[in-house]
Amino acid sequence: MGLISFLKNAGEKLFNRGEQAQAEGAAAPTPEQVQQQEKNAEIAILNYIASQNLPVDGVTVRYESPTGTVTVSGMAPDQQTREKIILCCGNVEGVSQVNDQMTVAQTQEQESQFYTVQSGDTLSKISKQFYGDANKYMVIFEANKPMLTHPDKIYPGQVLRIPQGA
Repeated sequence: MGLISFLKNAGEKLFNRGEQAQAEGAAAPTPEQVQQQEKNAEIAILNYIASQNLPVDGVTVRYESPTGTVTVSGMAPDQQTREKIILCCGNVEGVSQVNDQMTVAQTQEQESQFYTVQSGDTLSKISKQFYGDANKYMVIFEANKPMLTHPDKIYPGQVLRIPQGA
């Protein structure tokens, strides 16, 4: 897939990259501190993926704080799992893009589209836009579980999977 863009200031608050300390006038972090912050961010993202019970083989995550880029690699059992892992990496505050290096064991499914939630969006509105039927919102909800826990709990800046041909 390559690079997928996300809104850097939206998403799960998994880590503090030290920006608050810099904003308050503290000295810039040392290279060693930046390296430790990046390592902590990588661990937080891996833990988030694990908390979603997404099966992957040898997933690795690398976070680069200057660009807000997460590079993710490993093997997913199917396209749906691959896309959910990408969303777990990107829907995180402080991440502006995901470099997708994932492979898929079974390539039977079509790739989904990604959609960035706008202010005022609902799953019904998004469903109407993509499928021509607002009542197909549960297709989008199901495609984004377990990251979504309720159809009404989406937020601006969040990126969602939109499966093809629903």
